[in-house]
Amino acid sequence: MSLWKRISSHADCEQRMAAYYNKKGLYDLRLCLAPWIEDRIMSEQITPNSTDQLEQVARRFNEDLQQKLLSTRASDQALKYRLVELCALIQRTPALELYTHLRSGLQKELQLATEKSVAVAAAGQSMPQNHYNMNNPVGMNGSYMDTTDLFGVPGSGASSVNVNMSTGVMHNAPGNVTPALMGMVPAKVELYDVHHRIVQGLNDFSVCSEKLQMFKRTFTYIYNSNNTPDAEVYKRLIEDKAAIVLGLRRSYMYYDGLQDLVTTELNNWRRQQALAGNGAQFSENTLDDIQRCFELLETFVTHLLAAVLEALSLQKDDSDLTTLREQVQVAQKNLVCSAFIVDKQPPQVMKTNTRFAASVRWLLGSQLGIHINAPTVECIIMSGMSHLNIFESNTDFDHSTELQAQRFVTRGTHVDVTNSSLAGQSSGEIQNCSSTMEYQQSNQVFSASFRNMQLKKIKRAEKKGTESVMDEKFALFFYATATMNNYQIRVWTLSMPVVVIVHGNQEPQSWATITWDNAFADIVRDPFVVTDRVTWCQLSVALNTKFGSCTQRALTSENLEFLYEKLQRDSIAGERNEYISWNQFCKEPLPERTFTFWEWFFAIMKLTKDHLLSMWKAGRITGFINKVKAQDDLMRATTGIGTFLLRFSDSELGGVTIAYVNEGGLVTMLSPWTARDFQILNLADRIRDLEMLRCLHPTDINIQPLDRDLAFGDFYTQRPEPTPRVDGYVPSTIRVQVRTSGDTGSISGTPHHPMQS
Repeated sequence: MSLWKRISSHADCEQRMAAYYNKKGLYDLRLCLAPWIEDRIMSEQITPNSTDQLEQVARRFNEDLQQKLLSTRASDQALKYRLVELCALIQRTPALELYTHLRSGLQKELQLATEKSVAVAAAGQSMPQNHYNMNNPVGMNGSYMDTTDLFGVPGSGASSVNVNMSTGVMHNAPGNVTPALMGMVPAKVELYDVHHRIVQGLNDFSVCSEKLQMFKRTFTYIYNSNNTPDAEVYKRLIEDKAAIVLGLRRSYMYYDGLQDLVTTELNNWRRQQALAGNGAQFSENTLDDIQRCFELLETFVTHLLAAVLEALSLQKDDSDLTTLREQVQVAQKNLVCSAFIVDKQPPQVMKTNTRFAASVRWLLGSQLGIHINAPTVECIIMSGMSHLNIFESNTDFDHSTELQAQRFVTRGTHVDVTNSSLAGQSSGEIQNCSSTMEYQQSNQVFSASFRNMQLKKIKRAEKKGTESVMDEKFALFFYATATMNNYQIRVWTLSMPVVVIVHGNQEPQSWATITWDNAFADIVRDPFVVTDRVTWCQLSVALNTKFGSCTQRALTSENLEFLYEKLQRDSIAGERNEYISWNQFCKEPLPERTFTFWEWFFAIMKLTKDHLLSMWKAGRITGFINKVKAQDDLMRATTGIGTFLLRFSDSELGGVTIAYVNEGGLVTMLSPWTARDFQILNLADRIRDLEMLRCLHPTDINIQPLDRDLAFGDFYTQRPEPTPRVDGYVPSTIRVQVRTSGDTGSISGTPHHPMQS
């Protein structure tokens, strides 16, 4: 639940904050973009510690805010005019003034929410929780604001709240120091704690349920009695009924908060699953703990719905109970449908006519008894447009907004999908696209495995501008219909985005699309929308994760700084541009090159994995260093002539070159070797053949110079002694020889490979 929702649930808090924001005319802005403003400011990676830094952050925020307003779709004409007015207001307001006012406002909201939480907890009342996680910047203390146990449930008594504010500070302006907003980080809620709170909620609800049974017996007795009850009895009945309705509503609010929390944990799991597509560490076992929470929630909501229906049977025209029944039914449906997920993702770069596997899991199947008559899961492949067409064709869907896809895909409204709504929406033909769900008693897993699927055909959308087939995203759409107590339950889920290729040379750009999407897309989004620019801090993490998982050695800060410099274009000398665009990443060629940054990076990653892995892991390859710095480092080396290092080529895709100090005391650069060369003779053996290479220059892992044979001896291949052949042929070997002109500078041409007897 957003911070603003917590504030607006209390009229006095909302009035105070409305007055604060209206001082600058920003109340409507706070109202219109509440979640975005909270996410954008609270997750700011950089803590401004000077006026210049704060102004830079404020300018970026101002630009992003205007872009967000311009991209916001208005549902009516009045809202459209208001958005235009807000854009004009932002342009008139100085960026620093706007940013600091909103930032201070969020801080005030947090303080109000904390005070209100303590107050209502002491009174045993209910207040919605905030499960929003703000980033805690490096260098700040790890203190947090704990907002757990803020819901009051009949019989639960007072909840306790521990508040611990961060000691970190930030400078909003010279001489004005306020507590750091980003230091106020809610405690991470562990799943075992969530599990405990659901059990506690069920126990507390049983008290309310017992009161309902007592009320029902009293009501039935009086209703069937021949005697007319006096006014005091009627008054007590009305009071008892009001208390029960209030108790049921509080129980629902408590349940709704827990469901929101568990859904958030599931989305976090899905986010980690997406990052694992880039090579990040991922613990799939967490899903078992999430399933246990889903099962308890299902028990809770089933009992709650039964109690509401029982109370409603005593007075069918009660509007409060009718509304509550509808809310509980919607919550139950959303719980059941959101528990259907893809637990084993298909390959995200998918080649036609190639077999692949995937599996889906229902976290509630055994709880509902659906496993007794297990349903069959079907699968089709869909593009983004096909996905939206399903939303538009569904008659149960709310067309009042154009953000239906976002609400549909995540928590909240889960649209019923029927075979008729899927007709004609498939973007291709998949073989072996159905599987019956199976229940494993040993681990309570209810899932369907697709072990032998194969994409035979694909239908692509028309391309616009510079779009290519490697930019187009699809997803596998899994759906099933199950029967429970004579009711049909329709569920569906989407895989992570996939790019479909028909040839291996399409793979590098396809992985650029997938890597960017996995790293920067929100779990909650329109199909398959992702930002087109990110901060270098975000991108460096993604590149390091990808390269480290592929080559089993992480990049150093020097490596990453080199990559940052390579990505920069049209930057004023000395000025750092913190944002990197999608075009810079994989569309625009590098300066004076015919290939993009991603093509260069991907080729190096592939070369390292296929041919240099053991030497890279051992720290024998410097790798990401430019030519000028390599020359400078070697010229300053104390080991002198014969000192060398290995660096990745700037000019050739997937190339590695050797720079060494020659006999004249200058630095020589050998022409790059590529995978084609290493298929003939590996890198270590090439180094062994070059006698002018004597001492390996220190790397980030080997901080001391190493003798060449000591550094690479473990990687040499044993060359057999030549033995006479009975057929009369003379054996030969391949050795590397560098032909130079006096060895006084850089040489041209490819290293020579003579055949020597």
